[in-house]
Amino acid sequence: MTLRFGTAGSPLSTTGKGRNAGVARSIELGFGCQELEFVHGVNINDEDAANIKALANNNDFIVTAHGPYYINLNAIESAKKHASMHRIVQTARALEKCGGTSCTFHPGFYMKMDHEHVYRNIKERMKEVVRKLRDEGNTVTISPETTGKPTQFGSLQELIRLAQDVEGLGICVDFAHLHARSNGKYNTANEFREVLESIEAGLGKKHLKSMHLHISGINYGEKGEKNHLPLRESDLAWQALLKTLKEFKARGTIICESPTLEKDAALLQQTYDELGK
Repeated sequence: MTLRFGTAGSPLSTTGKGRNAGVARSIELGFGCQELEFVHGVNINDEDAANIKALANNNDFIVTAHGPYYINLNAIESAKKHASMHRIVQTARALEKCGGTSCTFHPGFYMKMDHEHVYRNIKERMKEVVRKLRDEGNTVTISPETTGKPTQFGSLQELIRLAQDVEGLGICVDFAHLHARSNGKYNTANEFREVLESIEAGLGKKHLKSMHLHISGINYGEKGEKNHLPLRESDLAWQALLKTLKEFKARGTIICESPTLEKDAALLQQTYDELGK
């Protein structure tokens, strides 16, 4: 498998209704993957899931998923903690029905707590989630995402450590979030190399062969992420990033979250393909 490109949710040009129409449109556009967006709740019926699975299987297409925004594995209240864990489980169950591979989500907030204490809280809750899913026979990779604000748990180093400590856990690297979280860093070829070298050193070369990545333009400030932007309206050095991914022979899925969705996903795919010419 090489790097595949696709959109976060259905392409804007999708005319049919339902998530399966979005997947069908992605395939028509020549993309190799799509992320199902369950950001406002996990809502998909069995028929649509079966249709997506068939479309993916018949077209060498990969499906990933993004869980609800309402997740905080560092929640103090027991009800919020368990609801957050349940939302991740729901996302993984839905994705498995769709024949998908990796589900991502924003893991939580520091809430002005000691970062090491927060790490321990989230680690234990991630262990519970993965254990429950594996006991059910669910093989979807659980991949917490690098987050875009310094108030959120989810630095690259934290997620690498988490994947080391929780067996079977993956990570989703959102390069726009890394850039925004650091108020402008992670934006040169050397910095992109450092990211990939850190992942290889911490999780092994095999992780570079099954990556779950997000790339988009982003608006940010001292407090981190503000909103996503089209690639050409942002300062993200996305061409250098693609060159670095090719240099490392990275494989997996690249999901574009730009407001223009398929336009920027196609730009990424075309630019990457031309690097080999």
